[in-house]
Amino acid sequence: MDMQKMNKDDLLALKAAAEQALADYRSRGLQLNMARGKPCTEQLDLCASIHETLTKFKDEDGADVRNYGNLVGTPECRRLFGQILGVDPSQVLVGGSSSLNMMHFTVGNAYVRGVLDGMTPWHKLDKVKFLCPSPGYDRHFAVTNYFNIENVPVPMLADGPDMDAIEKLVASDPAVKGVWVVPKYSNPSGITFSDEVVRRFAALNPAAEDFRIFWDNAYAVHDLYAEEENRDHLLNIYDELKKNGKEDMVYMFASTSKVTMATGGVGAMAMSPRNFEWIKKNLGVATIGFDRVNQLRHARYIPDMQALDRVMQGHAAILRPKFETVLSSLERELADLNCCSWSKPRGGYFVSFFAPKGTAKRIVALCKEAGVVLTGAGATYPYGNDPDDSNIRIAPSFPPLSELEQAMEVFCWSVKLAAAEKALS
Repeated sequence: MDMQKMNKDDLLALKAAAEQALADYRSRGLQLNMARGKPCTEQLDLCASIHETLTKFKDEDGADVRNYGNLVGTPECRRLFGQILGVDPSQVLVGGSSSLNMMHFTVGNAYVRGVLDGMTPWHKLDKVKFLCPSPGYDRHFAVTNYFNIENVPVPMLADGPDMDAIEKLVASDPAVKGVWVVPKYSNPSGITFSDEVVRRFAALNPAAEDFRIFWDNAYAVHDLYAEEENRDHLLNIYDELKKNGKEDMVYMFASTSKVTMATGGVGAMAMSPRNFEWIKKNLGVATIGFDRVNQLRHARYIPDMQALDRVMQGHAAILRPKFETVLSSLERELADLNCCSWSKPRGGYFVSFFAPKGTAKRIVALCKEAGVVLTGAGATYPYGNDPDDSNIRIAPSFPPLSELEQAMEVFCWSVKLAAAEKALS
C-alpha cells in the first residue's frame, strides 16, 4: 500500500509488524556484513591458478622482473591496461596492488610539487577545492580531505554528474583544481556516464590551468551480463579530450583488485605524455620500481581482453544472482510503499538506495541492532554529510547468497519501520 495513502491506523499496524519482525531477527544473533564491496571467497578462488603461470621471470623485453628497474611497468602489463583504458601503452604507468595508492600519490604530488613543472604547488595556495559528485566513493573524498582540500558536493543525475553545476564551478573558480569520478558503474549508483556527459567533461574550460579530472575507471570490465546489449558502454574520455587539445586534463586509473586478488592485484594509471613524464620523474624519488613479478604473473594469466572477459564472466556468474536477490527483495517488499527508490545497475559492485528523507541513519542503526552491518549512512557524501539523510549503499558481493537473503529481509523491515516512524511523526 502507498504510504502516502495510509491513515494513522495503517501506519501503526505497519510499525508494529516491522518491530515484531526485527525483534525476531535480533533474537537469532545474526552477524551479517554488507559494509564494503569486497569480493567473496568464490570470486577470489577464480584466479587461484595465477601463481602457476610464472616459471620464467623475463618479460618480453628480456628484463629479469625479479631485479630492480623499469619504474613504469612490464610491457605486457602496460599493453593490457592500455586496452582497458583505451590509450597507447606508452602512456600507461603500472604500479603496485592499489590504484587508490596511485591516486593518493598523484594528489599529493600536485600538492607538494605542482601538476606540472613550473606550476604552483597546491600547498602554496590559499584555497584548493575538488568537486565530488555525490553520492560517490568515500575513499576518494578521504584522499583530498587528507590534504586539507575542500570537497565540494555536486549532485549525481541519471546519466552522470550534474554537468551544468560542474561547468559553472570549474569555469568560475580558479580554486577548483579537480573532480573525482567513477565513470562506469559508478560507486555507489551503478550509473555509467552518457556520451554527452563524457563530451562535456572533455570540453570543460577551467579557470585553473592545473585543473585535472581524476577518472577512476574501477569497474571498466565489471559487467554483470555477457550479452553486449546488456552491458553499459563508456565513451573514451582521452579520445574526446584529444579532439579538443586538452589531453593533459585527465588522469585515468584502473586495477585488477576485483579481477584477481583484492590485495594482490595490479593498479595502473594512464595520462598524456606530458603528464606521464612529470609523474614518472617525481615517482622515481619514492620508489625504484613496483612488483614486476606480480605484473608479469598477471600479464601471462590475462594476456589479452578475451582472456580478461573470460575471467570477468566467472565473476558475473557469482555476482549476478546476488544483485538479482537485492533488487527482487526491494521490488517485492518496498515498491508498493512508493516512498523509496534505488538503482538497477548492469555492473559494478553496489546498489544505491534512497530512503525517505531523514531516515537513512535510523535504517542503518536498526539493521545493526538486528545483526546486519551496512556502510555508514552519509558515507557516500563528503565529510559524511548527506543533507537529506537518505542515501544508503548496498554491497551485495561478500555475503553468501543465503545470508544475503536474510540481510535483505532485515533491511526491508528496517526501511518499513523507519518510514512508518517518520510518517507518524
